[in-house]
Amino acid sequence: MLSFETGALFVARSTWRVFVAAFLVLLFVSVAVAQDPTSVTPENAHDRSFGAGWTCDDGYRLVDGACIAIVVPEDAFATERSYGKGWECRHGFKDVDESTCREVVVPPNAYLKATGEDWACDRGYRRVRNRCEVIESPENSFLSDDAYGSGWECDRGFSEEAGGCVTINVPENAYLTNKRYGPPWACDRGFVEKGGRCEPIVVPDNAFLVGGEFGPGWQCERGYEQDGNTCILIVPPQNAHIDRSGNRWACNRGFRMLGGQCVLAR
Repeated sequence: MLSFETGALFVARSTWRVFVAAFLVLLFVSVAVAQDPTSVTPENAHDRSFGAGWTCDDGYRLVDGACIAIVVPEDAFATERSYGKGWECRHGFKDVDESTCREVVVPPNAYLKATGEDWACDRGYRRVRNRCEVIESPENSFLSDDAYGSGWECDRGFSEEAGGCVTINVPENAYLTNKRYGPPWACDRGFVEKGGRCEPIVVPDNAFLVGGEFGPGWQCERGYEQDGNTCILIVPPQNAHIDRSGNRWACNRGFRMLGGQCVLAR
């Protein structure tokens, strides 16, 4: 068994060595065919700064062993990259058909973007096709930086309605919120919203106020549980204890609940 595994390992290593050797030979031949290091440097080329061989000058690319001029359109410049079209449009111009650089026409009340290939409207204007139109903001509003939508938002204390900004009616014992959605106001602590008003929260004995938008607004003290609008004392049965919530009981380890009592677990 050992000799079989050793033979298999030897065959695998030999196969890998043959593969690597064949790859290196192919790579060497490919490089030699593409460019003979001992050949004369062709026109529009120069010797490499390190190693053997030569490379095409800027504005030329290698085609079938010769350096062919790259046709750079007007308002463009040649790049040093050996991939792509070999040129890029100048700042303020845009490639339209892989052969032409067209000037980016910036309309009034707009500016050329940093990329140099497009434009954007000034603050207070919005883009509508090929022009910038002024944003008409209503009273009690301010310009927003949102490129979509109306372009303005209502001041604090106002809400958008029918294209304008109307006053938010905040009831007594309430305050304005910064929520973008839902009710624009919330009740003060100790009050709860009912029918658009803020009514006092009636806290029963053995309870305390809690926050949150849901529930009665109060919670029973530890050792008490809610029963309607009151808090009643919890009397755990034998072999039970007040659980981690503080408002229920649970059986001790080794016991299970059965009919309101804690019996031995079997």
